[in-house]
This record gives sequence, C-alpha cells and structure tokens, in this order.
Amino acid sequence: MEKLQVGRASLTWLNGGDNFLDGGAMFGVVPKALWSKKYPYNEKNQIELRTDPILLQLDGKNFLIDSGMGNDKLTDKQLRNFGVREQSSIEKSLEEVGLTVNDIDSVLMTHLHFDHACGLTKKSGDTYASVFEHATIHTSAVEWNEMRNPNIRSKSTYWKMNWEPLVDQVKPFDSEVEIADGLKMIHTGGHSDGHCILVFEDGDHCFIHMADIMPTHAHQNKLWALAYDDYPVTSVHEKEKWMDFGYQRKAWYTFYHDAYYRALKFDESGEKIEEVERKR
Repeated sequence: MEKLQVGRASLTWLNGGDNFLDGGAMFGVVPKALWSKKYPYNEKNQIELRTDPILLQLDGKNFLIDSGMGNDKLTDKQLRNFGVREQSSIEKSLEEVGLTVNDIDSVLMTHLHFDHACGLTKKSGDTYASVFEHATIHTSAVEWNEMRNPNIRSKSTYWKMNWEPLVDQVKPFDSEVEIADGLKMIHTGGHSDGHCILVFEDGDHCFIHMADIMPTHAHQNKLWALAYDDYPVTSVHEKEKWMDFGYQRKAWYTFYHDAYYRALKFDESGEKIEEVERKR
C-alpha cells in the first residue's frame, strides 16, 4: 500500500476495487486524440479507474476518504455495465496496518455516487447494515438530501441500500466544516450538486483531495470536465479556483480513481515536481 506524509497527516491508500468506464464519458467533450495521450485505454475505449479509499490518520484519529466499491452488492448486469473487475478488500487493507473497521472514527464522503458509497454498507441477511458502525459519516447537506430523494437522472447512482442503514451516523454540513485542526470539507458542487473536496493545511504543508472534479492526473486541465458531471461549468470554475490555490502552496493533490498515481505535487506554474506512483 502506498503512503504519503503531509505535515501531521499520514495517508495510506486502501484497496477499494476498480472498474473500467468509457474514456469518452470520462473526458466529456475533449477529443480522444488529446485525452488518449495522457491516460491509457483498452480495445473497448475504456479506461481503468480505481475506487480506493484513503486512510487519513491525523492527531490520533482514523478518517476514511470515501468507501470503495463494496462487495456483493452489484448485479451481474451492473458489474458488466460498470466494468467492475475487482471489488473491495478494505478489511484486509486495514488489517495490514493494524486496524479494523471499528477503528474508523469518521468517513469523509466527497459525494454519494455508488462507486464511492457502496463500501458504506454490507449485506446482512435480507437487508443491509453499516460497515463502519462507530464512525460519523460527513457529507454535504445537499448531497445527503439528493441521496434520499434522487431525481430521474441521479436515481441510477443514489441507492437506498447505501443510505438507509446509516441515517443515525450521517452528519451533514452546509458550505464547509472543519473536521480536525487544519482539515476542512468544502462543498463545491459540479460533479454532483452536493460534491465536496477536502483541504488540509499544516504550516507550509498542504494536500487537496479534489475527488471527482479532478478524478485522475489526466484531468489536470481546468477545462476538462466529465460527461458524468451534473454541472460541468461549475466543475471547471471550482477546479480553476482550487488548482490556483494549490499551485501557490505547492500542495499535494490526492486521487481516489487514478490507476497510475496516488498523489502529485505541482509548482506555481502547474508543472509536476513530485509524485507517488501506484504500485501495479
């Protein structure tokens, strides 16, 4: 498992599974001739996307950034359509660092699409139960509201089995919330109406988790938005804002979906200066 230390914060990438989605959908209106130079694709025009939660250990607390693909929750049709090749092994990953799911204090949900939220619950007989029973689950109020009341478009990704067992654990917030000293969740919108990012600052040290407004290193271009984005213009403006913020601070940018890099650091002009590669 790859690790990164950013000031007081220790980050460890867990195995949350992966899937293969259409490259054109992941890069929206960007021509394949451009995006294919930055991210590999297969014979079906699909690109590999990890769904790997980040264990964030800070000031004696164990936080999890998103929850992975989960296990045994998708139908055969969904597994095929979403290109799922591997499901989660979060418990095994946590065991390797001496933890269990009961040691997670908070789960920081950037948004609640199935590929981020399926790992929150598990099958329990004929129903579902919480995986992280002792954790507070943070997400934006906008996201939590849509999760429970999806529209005709979003009902394909906001599923009851991923939220009904959690109603007593979820702590929604409005525009932003400070989770710990220097660690904030900030509502951006864009990819979904309630989408959030995470920003951590500790003196000269900084990391930014852009979640799905920059899901891979190949989405660094501020104008490259996903066809999956509900509000792509918002994604572009928020990416511009937070890339400028991070470039000035030489921040680390961390990834949940990238199959090749776990984190990258850029200088003031946006040139890569450090990297954490994913071991393949």
